Amino acid sequence: MTKLAKIFIIFSLGFSLNAAAQGYSISPMNGEEELSADNLRSSVEALCNPEWGGRAIGTPGGAKAAYWIADAFQKMNLEVLNGSMLHGFRSAYSGFARNVIGYIPGSSGSCIIVMAHFDNLGVLGGSLYPGADSNASGVAALVELGRMFAKMRDSRKSYSSSLILVGLDGKESNHAGAKELLRLIRREGLEVSLVVNLDQLGCSLSPLTKGKPDYLMMLSRESGCRREVLTSVNRSGDMGFELAFDYYGSKDFTRLFYEKIGDQGVFLDEGYPAVMFTSGITLNNNKLSDVPSSLDYQVLEKRVRLIYRFLHAIL
Repeated sequence: MTKLAKIFIIFSLGFSLNAAAQGYSISPMNGEEELSADNLRSSVEALCNPEWGGRAIGTPGGAKAAYWIADAFQKMNLEVLNGSMLHGFRSAYSGFARNVIGYIPGSSGSCIIVMAHFDNLGVLGGSLYPGADSNASGVAALVELGRMFAKMRDSRKSYSSSLILVGLDGKESNHAGAKELLRLIRREGLEVSLVVNLDQLGCSLSPLTKGKPDYLMMLSRESGCRREVLTSVNRSGDMGFELAFDYYGSKDFTRLFYEKIGDQGVFLDEGYPAVMFTSGITLNNNKLSDVPSSLDYQVLEKRVRLIYRFLHAIL
């Protein structure tokens, strides 16, 4: 039995008995009550604070972003690995860096990792690159998913798999944070059933079909990545997104963004099933114009809701 499974048994036994005794009926809607476009906007604006200097790896602003995520995880009462939510490491490119990790234990030995990089380009040539879509939007989504699943935990809902939430440093430095996370997974002997990467989720400027902002791309392999689950939850209720499992229909760009550019590529190279959720690159990405006001928070809220329902179905 893994350490995560042992913690879950201690953590959930009392909750489960009490819930059964009181006849709780737990719905995914319990978690969805936590989600709002205003929360997402506030998170993006905080991460894009000019005083944080664009959150480049190894800078004071990057450290502030990491501590901000850790504070959010602590408020959710997430569990920690090895006694801390902050996992420091040395980057060959930019000195000291840190990942932020918190989790909700499940009943089995398996886990699903949801991650988003918080670093960006920082200040180049005296100009600040805010990185609102890349990737404050993904981090804002990560934090909201944490709040939603923490609410489900507090509502006495238990899942089979542990949910591990990770704020990654160093994506812009040769995926340093993702590589460090991979080393941690191996040291801890974690059984990872799926890696989910959230990267650039906040814009509706490059839709799959002109005039249809409700779209989402899930870059993945055809098998082992639960495409059918996403399709199913998208058909239900109030979703109805236009979905794509490639990058605007291009095999070459799909391969580039799925296997090389995104942090999930580190895990694909080692044989882990992994997916990337994205709304695609726009003319603002990696430019001075990638500011909080350029994002579509109503659509971002819907995307986070869809990803939440997908995770709820597979956990």
